[in-house]
Amino acid sequence: MARQALETEQKALEINLNDKIYGTFAEIGAGQEVARYFFTVGAAAGTIAKTMSAYDKTYSDKIYGVEASGRYVCESRLYKMLDHEYDLMMTRLANERPDTNFFVFADTIAALNYSRTIKGDGWLGLRFQLSPQGETNDIVLHVKMLDNSTQLQAQAVGVLGVNLLYACYHYHEDPEMMIQSLMDNLEGRVEIDMIRITGPNFKELDNRWLSLMMVKNKMTKVAIFGPDGQNLHGSEFLYKKHVLVVRGSFRPATLVNQDMINKSFEQFRNEEHVDSRRAFMLTEITMDNLCGGDLTALDEKDFLDRAEVLCSMGQTVVVSNCEQHQKLVNYLSNFKVQTVGLVIGVKELLKVINSKYFDDKKKSLLMEFGELFTKKMKMYVYPSMQEGSEELMTCKNLPIPDGIKFLYKHLLEDGKIVDIENYNPEHLHIFSKQVLEKIKANDESWEKMVPDKVAKLIKEKYLFDYPYETMTFEY
Repeated sequence: MARQALETEQKALEINLNDKIYGTFAEIGAGQEVARYFFTVGAAAGTIAKTMSAYDKTYSDKIYGVEASGRYVCESRLYKMLDHEYDLMMTRLANERPDTNFFVFADTIAALNYSRTIKGDGWLGLRFQLSPQGETNDIVLHVKMLDNSTQLQAQAVGVLGVNLLYACYHYHEDPEMMIQSLMDNLEGRVEIDMIRITGPNFKELDNRWLSLMMVKNKMTKVAIFGPDGQNLHGSEFLYKKHVLVVRGSFRPATLVNQDMINKSFEQFRNEEHVDSRRAFMLTEITMDNLCGGDLTALDEKDFLDRAEVLCSMGQTVVVSNCEQHQKLVNYLSNFKVQTVGLVIGVKELLKVINSKYFDDKKKSLLMEFGELFTKKMKMYVYPSMQEGSEELMTCKNLPIPDGIKFLYKHLLEDGKIVDIENYNPEHLHIFSKQVLEKIKANDESWEKMVPDKVAKLIKEKYLFDYPYETMTFEY
């Protein structure tokens, strides 16, 4: 259904005038603008049970406990705030207001500081009931502020907080509209790069789909989810790690993909400058791979099928709008990643080089390679057989255009581009496109081209248009 974007003040007033919605606002750091909106529009007594801000760290620790990490702007702090404040409110008010939908809004925010060493980001969350005395739902998100002053960033958080509360009570039946509305009146001011929604009213919601929607709706260029299907934020697990990213279509993940993942990670961990204990691997699917830049061609089920398979393989998955590799490297640099390895198939590498060189007269390719390889970055290339040929393609024998042969040779000699070692040559005849065609045609030979657990999952859940079993009935 069509949605009209409302002004922030109108949203706040509508909530204030709804006597069934009542709760607490707990805000730490620069996030103290949210409650102010509800106070200034009037009728705040209809919504606000309590507002509080434990700005001092000692006070905050006394209320919510000490963080083992020593960080206050983090996901675990947000959940401690939600837990404490909701339990307190229910203890004091549940019997007094049996017909109320209770909520707790919490945020912990670090805005741009005077020395600009902090760029501005934070965590926001809402624990809320959609029916009186019902079970609670949680929505948690991470925001990156883009305004160039502390005051503007704080004001943006205020708008976002109002949007969040309004969305949960007015758009919960349409999850895409729910997350789209979070950006109302905030275009160009914030990026939302993690949203997680859980609770009994959202049992059918796949959080991996939320990651796709965030990227599709240009709320962020990068979203991440773990093997359990729950959305994650890089700040919680990538800080100062050595990160390897395996980019592919995974449609479906084949024995080649499994070999590429395993052998590249083994090689990456054994690099002299990599601490294997702090090495982490991500698998990446780009929007360009999903829909070729045409959002109308985006097949959400196809994405979820790929996600299902990768999660079954224990992978942490990135969905991104980073067709250019350096955009992803730049994103990872936000977490002070020590080393980045990028894994790519040799055919994809050749495709990138040729498209950039011939389409853009080599200028963008030179710029892209220049930006990419100035980082602590290394590219690992998986070989391939030419379809219909026994010729092996590696990074060393690619047919590179004459105009960039010198640059490419330099990158090879400097060890910035290397072949993946110890790959399994027996798998090189497998191509995802052929596997997909065999699945749709119910040609059982595909099962030997993918890992056993992947084959089992595809058949159990009818992924990638695997034919449903025909059923006969006797009368």
